[in-house]
Amino acid sequence: MYKLFLVALLTLTLQGCTTMDISSLSRPTPELKIEEYFDGKVYAWGIFEDRFGNIRRQFQVEIDGTWDGKQLVLDEHFLYDDGERDRRIWTINKGSDGTYSGTADDVLGEAQGLSQGNSLNWSYELDLPVGDGTWRVTFDDWMILQEGGVLLNRAYVKKWGFRLGSVTLSFQRAEQLQAVPFSISEVAKERPVLAASDRLVRYPSSLDAH
Repeated sequence: MYKLFLVALLTLTLQGCTTMDISSLSRPTPELKIEEYFDGKVYAWGIFEDRFGNIRRQFQVEIDGTWDGKQLVLDEHFLYDDGERDRRIWTINKGSDGTYSGTADDVLGEAQGLSQGNSLNWSYELDLPVGDGTWRVTFDDWMILQEGGVLLNRAYVKKWGFRLGSVTLSFQRAEQLQAVPFSISEVAKERPVLAASDRLVRYPSSLDAH
């Protein structure tokens, strides 16, 4: 019984602390330049999984991006499967050697990004609404561009280094689609951008440790 307990504890520790390295993950082509990919209209479909692998939420995202040669602004409109809506505006600056920095109203400080080949890794902190309160968590956010222009995104939500859940998205530029799949931004334009503490979207309370 003691050995089984040690094995289980070791497995949990490895699951919570395993990290990826962009050098080993990335491929040379197709090259991902987010300032080019997100310049214009982009659509995304996503799911949120809790730490047990259960799908808790499904959602769609409509993104309007603007790149002026120095700064990328992303106006993101979210629609969740339970009818809730959300909005986030990213302001992203491109640095040297594949680095990026970004800010959004609910992100603490600056997000830091590193791009190499077809991959980009973002790291940032935010106060995540959970149930009736908030948790300060970190996001380990990975984007991988595929042939054909499909951009895959996997973000791991962590607290104290342990994984609480993950978000998976698939992005496509508007010109890749035969028809407009959905429209969220026209309705959302009538709604103000909410402060993090006032956001309607709440992550499932099942994130809470038991």
